[in-house]
Amino acid sequence: MPVAIRIAREEDASAIHAIYTPHVNQGVATFETTPPGDEAMRGRIRARLPQYPWLVWEEHGEVLAYAYAGRFRERAAYDWIAETSIYVHSDAQRRGIARRLYSALLDLMCRQGMNQAVGVITVPNPVSVGFHESLGFEPAGIWKQCGYKLGRWWDVGVWQKELQRAANPPPAVTPFATLTAAEVAVVIERHQPG
Repeated sequence: MPVAIRIAREEDASAIHAIYTPHVNQGVATFETTPPGDEAMRGRIRARLPQYPWLVWEEHGEVLAYAYAGRFRERAAYDWIAETSIYVHSDAQRRGIARRLYSALLDLMCRQGMNQAVGVITVPNPVSVGFHESLGFEPAGIWKQCGYKLGRWWDVGVWQKELQRAANPPPAVTPFATLTAAEVAVVIERHQPG
């Protein structure tokens, strides 16, 4: 398929790293200050996929965007909430890729049994805030001057989205790797381009 959303693979590490590096070097979407390198990115993909979804947007064999979920906090009581991230190649922005890819990610998290998604945004960033709010995220607080990068202090905002109503008691979250291929395919297919 020339254009597709699919699950990330370790072989995508170089392309993902290339998308991420400008954000590390020149931006504040991440507070990482040194690019991690391809091998470290490969390790991140490998470590995250057993429990959480990591998706890529691929066009004609080239990865142009990626989105993933990750653990919000270490305590077991936080199992039903995950932090989400998305990065789109600078040449592929403003084409609706982020909306489709992020929506697929959120739907997969819901399928796993997660109740909440959290987007952590360095502010001011009206584009990211507007994007998250258009997908139903609501502001949940600001951490003042919590990150120092590019010669200044930055605030960080937290946006939260309810994926589904929480059960009491909640069933255990299904690890991403144990979802069947058919379950994953049904969710991703709803968001595929074309």
